[in-house]
Amino acid sequence: MHLFSLIPLLAVCSIVAAYPADSTRSCAEEITTFNLARRETRGHAKRTFLPGLQNLTCVAAPETPRVHYVANPRVRQDVTEGQVGVSLTLDIGVLDVTTCKPIPNVMVEIWSPNAVGSYGSTFLRGAFTSTSTGIAEFQTIFPGHTSDAANHINLIVHTSSSMSGSISHVGQFFFTDRWTDVVSQYMNYAQNTNSRMLNAQDPNYRLANSAGYSAIVDIESINDDWPEGVIGYITVGVDPSRKV
Repeated sequence: MHLFSLIPLLAVCSIVAAYPADSTRSCAEEITTFNLARRETRGHAKRTFLPGLQNLTCVAAPETPRVHYVANPRVRQDVTEGQVGVSLTLDIGVLDVTTCKPIPNVMVEIWSPNAVGSYGSTFLRGAFTSTSTGIAEFQTIFPGHTSDAANHINLIVHTSSSMSGSISHVGQFFFTDRWTDVVSQYMNYAQNTNSRMLNAQDPNYRLANSAGYSAIVDIESINDDWPEGVIGYITVGVDPSRKV
């Protein structure tokens, strides 16, 4: 089963962020370079219907609530902890919206539900520091949908490499409804009994993706065959001086 027959192509740049629009500068050129370099490292070409970045790509989006959170997750890149599902390598780029430069050595936390839409106290939770090039990479699974929100992964960005450091952003990033439709029929995802909330029905999704914002993960399949696993790209814009 091939990706291109199932999933609409996504814009090459996805960015979620956390600061008022009038406090940021235009980072379009820097984001393009940042995102393409990450894809080229993995041998992925630029894929987009858009001729260029949208005007507000680098304008920061509002915070989203911190839900289903467990403090002090393990510092690790592989958070699967035995959970079965479609393998997801998550490539998170952290960008300073005041300088348009990647942010190295800040702690990034993620957490998400398993294939049947259940959160655990330890599985699919973890934290890791961004590299010298501003990338935090995690190995997880494509999340199963819950009944209280559109399908998403939760995120926290700290202001330093310490878990006890201040937090500059709490947010969520999402997947297209079509991706969730297809994956939900596969493997143990089909056992998920939660009612399904579409993206447009979730106020957090609407807020995060309004006025030109984009909080949708850009998905690439491995070997053009998504059951073997996918790679997801998202860029998170934060103001490091902000505390939440």
